[in-house]
Amino acid sequence: MIVLSCNNVSKAYVVENVIENISFTVDDNEKVGLIGLNGAGKTTLFNILTQNLEPDSGEIYMAKGRKLGYLKQNTTIESNMSIMEEMLTIFDEIIKLEEKLYHLSNEISSFTEDDDPEELEDLMGTYSKLSEQFVESDGYGFKSTIKGVLKGLGFSEGEFDKPINILSGGQKSRVMLAKLLLEKADMLLLDEPTNHLDIEAISWLEKYIKDFKGAVIIISHDRYFLDNTVNRIFLMENKSLTAYNGNYSEFMKKRKIELEQATKQYDEYEKEIERQEEMIRRLHAYGSKRNIRQAFSRQKALDKIKKLDKPSVENRRVKLRFTPKIKSGRDVLSVNNVSMSFNSHQVLKNVNLNVYKGEKVGIIGPNGIGKSTLLKIIADIIKDYAGEVTLGHYVYIGYYDQEQTNLDNENTVIDEIWDENPTLNYYDIRKFLAQFLFNGDNMYKIIADLSGGEKGRLSLLKLMTSNANFLLMDEPTNHLDIDSKEVLEDSLINYEGTILVVSHDRYFLNKVVDKIYDLSEDGAFEYLGNYDYYVQKKAELNETDDDETISKTKTQINAEKKKEREIIRDRQQREKAIRELEEQILLHENEIHELENKLCQPSTYNDKFLIINLNEKLNISKEKLQNLYSQWEEILEN
Repeated sequence: MIVLSCNNVSKAYVVENVIENISFTVDDNEKVGLIGLNGAGKTTLFNILTQNLEPDSGEIYMAKGRKLGYLKQNTTIESNMSIMEEMLTIFDEIIKLEEKLYHLSNEISSFTEDDDPEELEDLMGTYSKLSEQFVESDGYGFKSTIKGVLKGLGFSEGEFDKPINILSGGQKSRVMLAKLLLEKADMLLLDEPTNHLDIEAISWLEKYIKDFKGAVIIISHDRYFLDNTVNRIFLMENKSLTAYNGNYSEFMKKRKIELEQATKQYDEYEKEIERQEEMIRRLHAYGSKRNIRQAFSRQKALDKIKKLDKPSVENRRVKLRFTPKIKSGRDVLSVNNVSMSFNSHQVLKNVNLNVYKGEKVGIIGPNGIGKSTLLKIIADIIKDYAGEVTLGHYVYIGYYDQEQTNLDNENTVIDEIWDENPTLNYYDIRKFLAQFLFNGDNMYKIIADLSGGEKGRLSLLKLMTSNANFLLMDEPTNHLDIDSKEVLEDSLINYEGTILVVSHDRYFLNKVVDKIYDLSEDGAFEYLGNYDYYVQKKAELNETDDDETISKTKTQINAEKKKEREIIRDRQQREKAIRELEEQILLHENEIHELENKLCQPSTYNDKFLIINLNEKLNISKEKLQNLYSQWEEILEN
């Protein structure tokens, strides 16, 4: 059943069209992801659907009797009430009904044998009807429902009585989302609902949306979230809308094929245009009347050929590999028993972690657990802590600041990079900027005029072309559109330095990192893989039957956790030993190659002692190489 449809909807601001002739339908219980670049018109479309904005043309149809719920992206709430009191305002009618039942119950219980039996019967009838209405309205369960939603979105019971006016912006956004979900609309429009949610809260919201009995349209840059919730994708691009069946990953596969076909078609079109124009030039050059007539005829046919738009160059960008100017040692970072408190509140407790050269490490954990604080301690921004943080040899930190404070707002984009890299030529600078989606006139924009996403891309490029070889990044994908996230991910995958990143973007973690630390109140627990590996490992650890768990003592559970940590440590040490052996093998192979080259040079033939010396070195090096190979094979077999 169709619950929403748009037919040829258009909207312009002043003289510039934002959306043109958009048409689509949404069925009941359908879950749709609305994606597109920042400024593509997604929020404009939502405002039209919610009647906050009038379209210039076209028609909107919504099924009668359907209640629409809308969560704005940067919504806020001002209230003197507590979180729980604010939630209870949604259930005013049920609370009033509960009060009526309470008063009726008192009246009925106060009746005596001398009172009018007919009046009692009327009261009993009224009480029965109201009781039935109370049960149908979930009168006995709405408080539990409130608690479930608040806890699911990351609020603890201790926070329920907190006044809303002292909450942070992110907490207020979660309060608004909780209110929206509790209002039980028939259709939801959600604009970036995962902003300000940690991974656990996002997972809860995913389940809520999947179980929701109604249609949902979601604007989101969280690709993992879209994969787990939606069954259709609406792509807004070039002022129009295209619908795709499937989740985000399925859409990307189809989109890639479409772009490849469009590129091939455009290349063929360009070749044909070039061929026809060359033929026209030749006919004009021949100069005869017959040839000129043919040239005009061909030109007329050429003018009628439909012009094709060039496919987006962003999807054809060259993948660049960024190598730090200075190479670090093998051991990059060691954090030992780091603890940190603000006043009496302990933020970090006995955190231990190790990072090695070339690793891409993710830090995850619930909001408020101290992830950003840990990053600032490592970056030497916060100095007052317990424990030890040790950087390896030749380690130079680059800190990715969400506020982009490392940029000079008065500079142009190209000057910002060139000033830091004066030895690079103009073409190298252009190549780097193009990789980060700065093409044409965009290279000469003033930094103060850039969007948040553009500043983020430029800040990252500046870091990757600097002397830094160890990047600390705090939520780098926040507020980036999907294309900017793809640029960020591709760049980090091809970065030859070391990365430690705090992120709740599970798609990003899955694609980029090769090790995860799960930060909790008891410290940091290590998982040697990407986000999917972490989820799988956590599921395996939680598969223990309840009966088995009950029968285990606390000592046994701790022993099992210790054993798991030992297994991970052993695996890490094994991987480190393999890497070190491979480096030594490469050094000895190069040495052998150099010695053999020297022995082959004519100048060596006449020097008997040099030949003997080179041969001795060659035999020693070959023997060492053989021993290294034996050690390497032994480790691989175990």
